[in-house]
Amino acid sequence: MAKFTFVGGIHPYDGKDLSKDKPIRDILPEGEVVYPLSQHIGAPAKAIVKKGDRVLAGQKIAEGGGFVSAPIYASVSGTVKAVEPRRVVTGDMVMSIIIDNDKKYEAVAFSPKAPLEDMCREDIIDCIREAGIVGMGGAGFPTHVKLCPKEPDQIDYVIANCAECEPYLTSDYRRMLEEPEKLVGGLKILLLLFQNAHGILAVEDNKPDCIELLRKLTKEEPRISVKALKTKYPQGAERQLIYASTGRRINSSMLPADVGCVVNNVDTVVAVYRAVAQGRPLIERIVTVTGDAVAKPQNFRVPIGTSYRELIEAAGGFKVPPEKVVCGGPMMGFAMFDLNVPTTKTSTALLAFTKDEVSAMEPGPCINCGRCVEVCPGRVIPSRLADCAEHFDEEAFLENNGMECCECGCCSFVCPAKRPLTQEIKSMRKIQLAKRKK
Repeated sequence: MAKFTFVGGIHPYDGKDLSKDKPIRDILPEGEVVYPLSQHIGAPAKAIVKKGDRVLAGQKIAEGGGFVSAPIYASVSGTVKAVEPRRVVTGDMVMSIIIDNDKKYEAVAFSPKAPLEDMCREDIIDCIREAGIVGMGGAGFPTHVKLCPKEPDQIDYVIANCAECEPYLTSDYRRMLEEPEKLVGGLKILLLLFQNAHGILAVEDNKPDCIELLRKLTKEEPRISVKALKTKYPQGAERQLIYASTGRRINSSMLPADVGCVVNNVDTVVAVYRAVAQGRPLIERIVTVTGDAVAKPQNFRVPIGTSYRELIEAAGGFKVPPEKVVCGGPMMGFAMFDLNVPTTKTSTALLAFTKDEVSAMEPGPCINCGRCVEVCPGRVIPSRLADCAEHFDEEAFLENNGMECCECGCCSFVCPAKRPLTQEIKSMRKIQLAKRKK
């Protein structure tokens, strides 16, 4: 097996050439801004503003609803229009704070809580919690919770996930090129929380310019190294990234901390730097808007809560009406039926395609070719798990290690019968996870 990679995986067309050379561009929302109170895993945030209140950018408008939760901050100035259910990208109706943007973009004064050298571990974690930072690679797990393992002294590696293995996405790439100092600074702050840990910047080798730049910035940092990972999807998945970077394995019943690792996305690490070193809460993120139906693919710095429709307009609109629009990457993202939904802390990309190749597929019977097994990074048998899911055989699904699926989509991608393997398995996994919660 090649060094710094994992068994399985695929090499789809990456589509990154459409937007990777476009510098990050700032945009400001024109219309109302919507803040769903559930932008993270865990308890929804609780609104602390009401209709008619005037707010400034950077002002807290919702507090965390528990330990596994995160506060929310206004990203524009204006007046609270309502606190009511609004539709989000998944199609669900979620209680949200709606702010009537006054287009003045007035902000509160930002300042760090204290000089970094005077802050203890608890102070740093409190800054991260108060800033409302969650996993910005898509998972949305509150970052302060991830940084509080039972035994912090047993953490050996703090890994910055710089792989960005999903096709078409280039937001992390642009962030690494344009603001590498903030990425390295954020990783150094995280290392202050784990005195025995080594920092790893894990970058796929299709980004040689980022690798060179980060190595230059960290050459005098004995606790940080840059690892060039083999370019292969899903190299950036947590289990695969940990194995490729450290050789340690985890399964669905384990957390990264169980093998001495903490993993955070590029944007999350930068958000940590901005929160601790600058006193800035999480109110913006980088979003890639791309696809062959988009007139001017681009990476935007977006105030959270901005409508997806405004992102498309900022990218020049559609060249032709798209057959499919996706929030996130093409492998693990959500197909969208309406652009009038808000961006959130976990919004990584908006893709628009002229052809919906998936809908045009006609699934056929399994021919037992074994291709799904060859590419599966979870080392399970996707065709068998899909059969179990189709027949609602929960016992057989669990016996065949169905919970080890990471829902990456590799099996569906290579299946010559065009079976929706990932979708079938994902549905059964949701049922099992719901039962575990009960």
